[in-house]
Amino acid sequence: MRKIACSLLLAGSLAFGMATSDVKASTHKVQTGESLWDISKLNQVSITNLKKWNNLKSDLLYPNQVLQTSAKNSNLASNSITAKTGSFKAKSNINVRSAAGTANNIVAKVKKGATLTVSQQKKMGNDVWFHVKVNKTSGWILSSLLTSTNESTSKSPASSQTVVDQAMKLRSIPYIFGGTTKNGFDCSGFVQYAFKQSGKDVSRTTLGQFAQSKKVTSPKPGDLVFFQNTYRKGISHVGIYIGNNKFVHAGGKQSQVTSLNNGYWKSKLHSFKRL
Repeated sequence: MRKIACSLLLAGSLAFGMATSDVKASTHKVQTGESLWDISKLNQVSITNLKKWNNLKSDLLYPNQVLQTSAKNSNLASNSITAKTGSFKAKSNINVRSAAGTANNIVAKVKKGATLTVSQQKKMGNDVWFHVKVNKTSGWILSSLLTSTNESTSKSPASSQTVVDQAMKLRSIPYIFGGTTKNGFDCSGFVQYAFKQSGKDVSRTTLGQFAQSKKVTSPKPGDLVFFQNTYRKGISHVGIYIGNNKFVHAGGKQSQVTSLNNGYWKSKLHSFKRL
C-alpha cells in the first residue's frame, strides 16, 4: 500500500509539474532582437497562430512585450495592440514601463510637460496604454496621464507665406471647370488645394469660401480676393492675394498671376477677405 501511495504521489507531482510548465510556457517575454520567427521556432508554434493569439496586426515586436504562445490559456492572452498616432504632453512626471501595466519594470521617466509621440495603443481592462519612445528607450505609458496636443495643432492658422508659396507652385496648371487636382483647377478648387497643402481645410465653393472668411480693408499676402459678375451675377470668382497689388488664381486657360490693375479684374473686384 505504501508503494502504491508513493507512486500516486509521484505521479501527481509530475502532473502538477507538467501543468505548471504548460502555464509558464504559455507566455513569452520578447528579448531584444527577437523576431516572430525566433519565437515560433523556440515555442514550436506557427507565426500565424502567434499573431492570432496576440491580435498582432504586423510583425513588429518590442523588448519585454509578453506574447501568448498557447491557445490553451487564450483568456490570458495580451489584449489587442492597435495603431495609434499622435503627439501628447505629460500631465505630470510619469514612469515609462517595459510593458503595459503598472506591475512591469520602470525603464524611463518623463517630466511634466514633455512632448511624446505615440505609435501604438493597448487596452488593459478599463485602461488604455500608449507605446512611446523616450530618447532611445521604448516603453508604455498610461494614456490618462497624457493630454493630446493634436487638437490645438489642427486649429492653428495656416501660415500666410506658406499659402502663397503653395499657390505659386500651382501656376500653369490648366483651368478645368470643377477641377480640384493638379490635372486641372477651377478658381475655388485652386484655393482649396493651396490651403489644404498648407494645413487648413476650406470650403469647396467660391460662395462657401466667401462665407467662411472675414472682410479686411488692408489685404496681406495669403488673403482671399473676391470678384463679382464674371460668368454669373454676384460673387463668382476667387484668388489668393500675393502682395504688390497682384493675385494668383485659376483663371483664363491656366493658373496664373494677374495684376489687380488689369482693366477687367479691376472692374470686377468685390472685396478682400481673410480665413
